[in-house]
Amino acid sequence: MTKLSFSGRILFLSADPELVTAQLSGRDLTLDEAGALRNDVSTDEITPIPVLAYYDERLGRYPYVGFKAGETLPISRDAVMNGGFCVTVAGKRFGKGSSREHSPVAERTAGIRLVIAESFERIYRQNADNVGLFTSTDFGLLDRIRRGEAIDMEELVASRDKVAAAILRSGGLLRYGQQRMRKVEVATAAHDSSSAQTLAQKILARHLIRTEDTDGTLLAGNGGFVRADWRFIHEYYTGMCTHMLHATFGKPVTLHDPQSILAFEDHLSYSHRSPAHLNNGLLSDVRNLSNAHRAFVSDYQVRSHGYLEGLDGMEGGSHGISHAMMAELYALPGQVVVGTDSHTPHSGAVGCVAFGVGTTDMANSMVTGAVRLTVPESLRIDFAGKMQAGVTAKDLVLHLLADDRIKAGAGVGKIFEFTGPVIAGLSTDERATLTNMTAELGGFTGIVAPDEETVRFLRERRGIDFRLEPWMRSDEGAHYADTIRIDCDKIVPMVAAPGDPGNGIALEKLSERVKFDIAYGGSCTAGKREDFDHYHEVLQWAAENGLRVPPNVKLYLQFGTSAVRDYCIERGYLKAFEEVGAEMLQPACGACANCGPGSSTDAGQVTISAINRNFPGRSGPGKVWLASPPTVAASAIAGELVSFAELRKRFPN
Repeated sequence: MTKLSFSGRILFLSADPELVTAQLSGRDLTLDEAGALRNDVSTDEITPIPVLAYYDERLGRYPYVGFKAGETLPISRDAVMNGGFCVTVAGKRFGKGSSREHSPVAERTAGIRLVIAESFERIYRQNADNVGLFTSTDFGLLDRIRRGEAIDMEELVASRDKVAAAILRSGGLLRYGQQRMRKVEVATAAHDSSSAQTLAQKILARHLIRTEDTDGTLLAGNGGFVRADWRFIHEYYTGMCTHMLHATFGKPVTLHDPQSILAFEDHLSYSHRSPAHLNNGLLSDVRNLSNAHRAFVSDYQVRSHGYLEGLDGMEGGSHGISHAMMAELYALPGQVVVGTDSHTPHSGAVGCVAFGVGTTDMANSMVTGAVRLTVPESLRIDFAGKMQAGVTAKDLVLHLLADDRIKAGAGVGKIFEFTGPVIAGLSTDERATLTNMTAELGGFTGIVAPDEETVRFLRERRGIDFRLEPWMRSDEGAHYADTIRIDCDKIVPMVAAPGDPGNGIALEKLSERVKFDIAYGGSCTAGKREDFDHYHEVLQWAAENGLRVPPNVKLYLQFGTSAVRDYCIERGYLKAFEEVGAEMLQPACGACANCGPGSSTDAGQVTISAINRNFPGRSGPGKVWLASPPTVAASAIAGELVSFAELRKRFPN
């Protein structure tokens, strides 16, 4: 029996900033004294974007520097390490958002050995396992730890699946892989056709791997491994991944099936115009990340998509955002796609199982060909009725995010299967908005069964004559954890108030219309062709009516991929965008990840944005409202939150 001693202090992430400050000053609290704990602490708060410039021991200086209590950020650099903390305690859904493994690595490097919370987001908890950081939902441990009692490791892993427990016993995934997976044969598990299955179950069954710790079955909650058709990584993680690989396996390593590995530079191509990176003096660190990324590409000759040369005076930019390009160029129905980004489920719009993983998961998959997962249940989302004019997929997902069942965690770790007559009528671009934002819904992934629309998309975008196979659908009678029916007849244009994508409210119900400083249209969620159709429809109307963006507002439009940019050029969209005063930006993650123009520069600024998440600090220190592409464009013209229909009423022809 291995006993774990937690000899340091306990840090309660209280919603009261004074109590957090008191702990940093040396006061120890009990659970009762800590009061209400912060829920929904995101990885953007644990390790904000500027911290991702590091992937070594320096991360230990930065855990929780973006943590928000009240209106303050009470935890500064070095505070956790200097405070001697070894246990962190928080509320519900700890670790929401990004797949960045920097968060648990920063915690562990700062001395945190155990995180206790009411519940955890899937990617964060898996990343914590992978780096040997223990997590628990047992608050009864706190009194025992305070008394100095050593905790048996088996008690901490007892509630976890067999694979997670074995990984924690091994001290992390790479050690586990080194000990137990170096000779794994990535043979496809047999498909079980004896019972009704969801589409996702069928896909996973065709990709499951048998190991000494797994039996190759699809029992929900079991740990397992799958063979992925595609694995991709981007520059924020490549240096860390390479460092892990070489430290564990030596240099060079033998990559499993390198032809199925892709590398993208999509986040940092506008860092030279990013306030967060400029103000923190991070450009040299950005260059180091790019150099490490490019060295990996060169050393191992993997397929890559990098920076652009520039076009028509628009400097900067990349070939495109990784997960958007996966759907445009690579993913196919029935495949498994994994990437080091929480928005990897974007490709579920074409009928594949696509999910985000952390750096250690990717490193392990690079050498073993096996990707870790906990077998998820499926949650069926039935979009019934008919969408009203002016309503988009972004409005649907903001409405779903505000649903009490989703806010209570009904979707955490589940596969969202989007069905119903409304889905059947959506384009693949619009379906991708839903599957992409499965990350915000807390899900494992999102999927739409492929149909004739999928065939059209693949033919027109890629020139592929794809043929659907009879198995590519969910069976009648397949089991779902639940079915949530959404009546789309009643959905109107939505917005989400600052702080969380789940703060959804119907725009028409806002009693006071918010004025803002920045309007941003772009990102993987809202930088697709159909999104730019919406931007153009609104802004062309504005140009024809002599309207422009007000002088006190800055409108940025950023393409998701170079193919989207070329589409807009071919259709003549740029003329209308320029006439109303929009600044056009080349493809990149940009302001969505606080990595370029469109980010706020001070806490007093307000942004209306079409991106997917508005956690504190996500796009700068200001407040971010989320909305659909047409609402962002209409609001940019009005200078305050309005729908396109409302804008037309204000300025009748």
